Amino acid sequence: MQQTSDPRQTRDPAETDAIRRLLSRGGLIDITTTGRRTGQPRRIEIVFHSIDGRLIITGQPRHGKRAWLINLEADPRLTFHVKGPVPADLPATARIITDPTERRATAEWVVANAWHNQNVDAMTDYSPMIEVTLDRPI
Repeated sequence: MQQTSDPRQTRDPAETDAIRRLLSRGGLIDITTTGRRTGQPRRIEIVFHSIDGRLIITGQPRHGKRAWLINLEADPRLTFHVKGPVPADLPATARIITDPTERRATAEWVVANAWHNQNVDAMTDYSPMIEVTLDRPI
């Protein structure tokens, strides 16, 4: 996975503030993972949530496991691509959320605050859930 130079050296304070604001509210991003078999970068568009300052990626419930999640099980490194007026490629590490209590709390937050049409029990049981930690502070 291609990593960029240290973004703190090339970004002005206004851009840094804009990225921090985006990270604090959630939204549409891309992530790049490393293919578990090929080693090639795999980029997808996905939604993230900011839950109590934590960056969380989850998806709609589905019985099958997503390729991006399987890739992260093999290699938790990813690039978190901020889109919009201030794009940024942020190196990060994923932690797959497996604890049932944490999964339920995450599902409850997502249903209450973002995806009102989802079912908490179905999300708890079948949605992919990861917490993303940026490798460097913004």
